[in-house]
Amino acid sequence: MENSEGILERLKKDVVLGAEGYLFELERRGYLKAGPFVPEVVLDFPDAVKELHREFLIAGAEVMVAFTYYAHRDKMKAVGREMQLEELNRTAVRLAKEIAKEGNALVAGNLSESWKYDHTQPEKSEKIVRHMFEEQVQWALEEGVDFIIAETLDYVGEALIALDVIRKAGLPSMITYTPILERSRDGYTWGDACKILENSGADIVGLNCGRGPNTIYRHLKHVRESVRCFTAAQPVPYRTTEKQPYFQKLQEEGSTSCAFPVALDPFLHTRFEMAKFAVKAKDMGINYIGICCGGAPHHVRAMAEALGRTTKSSKNSPDLCMQNVSFDGKPICDVD
Repeated sequence: MENSEGILERLKKDVVLGAEGYLFELERRGYLKAGPFVPEVVLDFPDAVKELHREFLIAGAEVMVAFTYYAHRDKMKAVGREMQLEELNRTAVRLAKEIAKEGNALVAGNLSESWKYDHTQPEKSEKIVRHMFEEQVQWALEEGVDFIIAETLDYVGEALIALDVIRKAGLPSMITYTPILERSRDGYTWGDACKILENSGADIVGLNCGRGPNTIYRHLKHVRESVRCFTAAQPVPYRTTEKQPYFQKLQEEGSTSCAFPVALDPFLHTRFEMAKFAVKAKDMGINYIGICCGGAPHHVRAMAEALGRTTKSSKNSPDLCMQNVSFDGKPICDVD
């Protein structure tokens, strides 16, 4: 670790602002394929990854997350690039580190759900999952990450494997579940699921992805009330509802599609709505606040500014008074 002040030291002082959403944003920009969502862009267009890291950095993100989400053995095999597994993981960390140095940001390694965990056969599936996590964590450790984020987990059993691997590597851990269902797939409330992680030595626990602010708050409240350790919240920036509680359910009225949604644009929160989320999350006592799939730099900047921070890109924040008049010819702001 190259930073003298790590993630836990920073969290003791103030909220840490994170930023994710690399998969969706780079898919929108045409650099990776929706469906497999494997981060091949790290190898094929590394400059595109660095640019997005830099955009998040100047928007106020304090952590550059290595783009190794779904960069595990099973997913890489599915797209025929298993032989480049180590190369992709190491390169992703190096890209994140290069940009982090431009703003004294931390670098996080990243694990995702494996899609191989089976709670009905925990011992059998653990051997597969543990090996997948150990590979990624070892490469991240050797490349010099500051901590590891294991995210979008929906089994407590799989989360505990990730936590154990991270702890054995001697790195701080942030473990977050995706609360698509009301409980984990192995039957725990999200508050209890996070408490189990805390009792097992997790440094930061919480929720990410799946739900937008409107439908994640009550679960966050339960998590915050259930644990004493640092908590994290990184929802998707989509207008989820009780009828459509997670973004995978979102579809326009009259649509009969049941496929994973790609046309999510009509449901996207504005930067100002995500700024309100950041403030509310802080008021709830959440320590690590960020954004997940669908998030973009303008969301992050607005969240940073709502938390009272001035970012490198704040000089370009909207000032509509400088436009002088609106399109109907009327003044936008009062003029002395």
